[in-house]
Amino acid sequence: MAKQQSSVSERQRTNLREPRRYKVYIHNDDFTTMEFVVKILVVVFFKTEVEAQALMLKVHHSDKALVGVYTYDIAVSKVRRATQMARDEGYPLRLTYLPE
Repeated sequence: MAKQQSSVSERQRTNLREPRRYKVYIHNDDFTTMEFVVKILVVVFFKTEVEAQALMLKVHHSDKALVGVYTYDIAVSKVRRATQMARDEGYPLRLTYLPE
């Protein structure tokens, strides 16, 4: 039996949506040096020296500061990298990520 060609094309619906974003916070502690916090902000989060200094002071004067908003994978990898750098230097620096 021969197949018949149809002139009707079927449309498939694709539900694409923007990926969920996560806020990354850096928390204040009494042991991590201000210079190291600036280093983390510059090296891991690609902040300028001026931005890093301002964020470091914000963290120092309050409990925490928003470092950036990223997709899940990027937020997790930045938090892990910064945490590992802090542990390697012997600092208890804490970073967290929360859904936006």
